[in-house]
Amino acid sequence: MSEENTAAHRQEPPQVPFLGTLLVDIGHGNRVGEFRGVSGPYWSLRPVCGGVEWEAVPADVRLPEPMERLRAETARCNARSVGRIP
Repeated sequence: MSEENTAAHRQEPPQVPFLGTLLVDIGHGNRVGEFRGVSGPYWSLRPVCGGVEWEAVPADVRLPEPMERLRAETARCNARSVGRIP
């Protein structure tokens, strides 16, 4: 295999997002969470409606599609309105 072909198949490591960025973890069933920080080789994500953080493999994380973002933001607003999160 030529060097050009192998270079094209290499993926750059994902850039660390800003705190609070909404992300989709495809490694955990497309869970949507807020980026909370880096924990060793993993990224810590927290459910948008509160709850226990989980660790995601950065290569398994992507930005949400517009509809995923809308659902997550609506769920967060609904949780706030009934007092489940501050």
